[in-house]
Amino acid sequence: MVSEATNTRKKSVLWDWLTTVDHKKIAILYLIAGALFFVKAGLMAVLFRIQLIAPEMEFISGQTFNELVTMHGTIMLFLAATPLIFAFANFAVPLQIGARDVAFPFVNSLGFWLFLSGGILLSISWFFGGAPDAGWTSYVPLASREFGGIGIDFYVLGLQISGFGTLVSGINFIVTIINMRAPGMTMMRLPLFVWTMLITSMLIVFAFTPLAAGLALLMLDRIFDAQFFIPGEGGNVVLWQHIFWIFGHPEVYILVLPAFGIISEVIPAFSKKRLFGYTSMVFAVLIIGFLSFMVWLHHMFTVGVGPIANSVFAIATMTIAVPTGIKIFNWLFTMWGGKIRFTTAMHFAASFVPTFVLGGVTGVMLAMAPVTHLYHDTYFVVAHFHYIIVGGIVLGLFAGFFYWYPKMFGHKLNETLGIIMFWLFYIGFHLTFFIQHILGLMGMPRRVYTFLEGQGLDTMNFISTIGAFLMSAAIIVLVVNIVYSALNSERVTVKDPWDARTLEWATHTPIPEYNFAQTPQVRSLDPVFYEKIHGNGEMKPVEPLDEIHMPNGSILPLIISIGLFIAGFGFISFHLDLFISPYVFIAVGGILTFGAMAARSLQNDHGYHIDKETVESMEKELS
Repeated sequence: MVSEATNTRKKSVLWDWLTTVDHKKIAILYLIAGALFFVKAGLMAVLFRIQLIAPEMEFISGQTFNELVTMHGTIMLFLAATPLIFAFANFAVPLQIGARDVAFPFVNSLGFWLFLSGGILLSISWFFGGAPDAGWTSYVPLASREFGGIGIDFYVLGLQISGFGTLVSGINFIVTIINMRAPGMTMMRLPLFVWTMLITSMLIVFAFTPLAAGLALLMLDRIFDAQFFIPGEGGNVVLWQHIFWIFGHPEVYILVLPAFGIISEVIPAFSKKRLFGYTSMVFAVLIIGFLSFMVWLHHMFTVGVGPIANSVFAIATMTIAVPTGIKIFNWLFTMWGGKIRFTTAMHFAASFVPTFVLGGVTGVMLAMAPVTHLYHDTYFVVAHFHYIIVGGIVLGLFAGFFYWYPKMFGHKLNETLGIIMFWLFYIGFHLTFFIQHILGLMGMPRRVYTFLEGQGLDTMNFISTIGAFLMSAAIIVLVVNIVYSALNSERVTVKDPWDARTLEWATHTPIPEYNFAQTPQVRSLDPVFYEKIHGNGEMKPVEPLDEIHMPNGSILPLIISIGLFIAGFGFISFHLDLFISPYVFIAVGGILTFGAMAARSLQNDHGYHIDKETVESMEKELS
């Protein structure tokens, strides 16, 4: 048994972060890594928008354009949006349910390092013959060995490793939410963000599994000359599309449901009202999660699966508008008559509503099978999914970032810089993507690296690129804000700087590693707000103050991830001209991975306890 003081004194800062299993630190790791990938993918978008700023530009080649577009989409969906959502989930979910950590802290750490090692493996493709170039969907035969470059191998192995991390993290959140809720936190008292993460985690389990299977088949095709997707050898290219979109459509909701949850936390907090129609919101989330698996075929209307299948999936797709509409009206009714404070977080949350509605309306248009034949390969589709991904998910993430930042880092971001950043981003977003609806209706095809003069497309493409510059400027302002606020903002010493409603605001700022010295008793849907009105403003404990059990940190998740990275590179190097045999990489990676797994299995790790006197001392210091 090791005391808390002894446990922390032995670690350097670097070692502490490399071995941490604390959900709050892992949240920050996800936040930093996801933000770096977000900036990287954004810069790629700026580069190919410069290529499209005028007709017949020669800023980049067609091959580079294909690689940039592929990497932009892949990174944004798998390595930016997903980890940023996990950042907020890791931070907020255990706190909102009154837990001390997630159910499996070791697995939580493993999930992060797997995601990062997979992302790095994908990113180094630029240095080994070129990045993936078959689009983020990697349709076969474009992604086959015959037509696709070596970058596709990095895509397959990188996403496979990263996907394992996402999968185990999803399982971890399900177990955490089901089993670790504080007394009184019934399922119908869960904050909406926790509900959305529960459904999201279930979607991850059921959606990432077919993706893993599909990537494994594609890997067998490319590396071991199998024939699953090779028509000339008896394979079927449409099989890949089915597998991909059975994952791909729920993936949209894996990303957007947590954004719904964030908006459902921010709007009540800054409207000073309870979330309108909580029960209907919960059932809307459940229905959306279920229907998300019933509509994958609408991505394949132009493949030619027949009128009956097209009709069934068109109706199922349009049905999703019903529960989504319920959520939209409930957010509006929450704001209606409220004492709204237009903080930066509220700006992003409020702007999310009309922007997402527009993305939803164009989604209904695309759900009509005959009409999709007109829109499918045009910029109209590009505009639609960016109104969902950026206008929905990214705006929601920014709202959550400004909302939870004081709790995560102990000081607020500057509001003036925040508002400037919001308007730059919001105007830039609409300049970039609204106009792409019109470009699509005019017939401008997507996935082309240039266009000709005299087609009436020049001005709108120019405006679209200027919008991308404005969005980039907004990100620069955000970075300035983070640095400026870290140097100049006063430290937040109160538990609840926003006068919010949910349980994460009942803990100290900064949050001690054990979250709650005593497990709180939950007596209402909005427990913190309830105690302000009906209690003394403090959560009532359900246990006496005593020593607290905590998990030990471990370097093994990092070693397992490094091992899989090396082994994955080994499989790719079968088609690289290296002086080291692929079998050496595979052997070294396998030894590291299975050695670390064996060490973990044989390790007798019972964690440690923070003694009662230390807890009392820390509570007194933070009060």
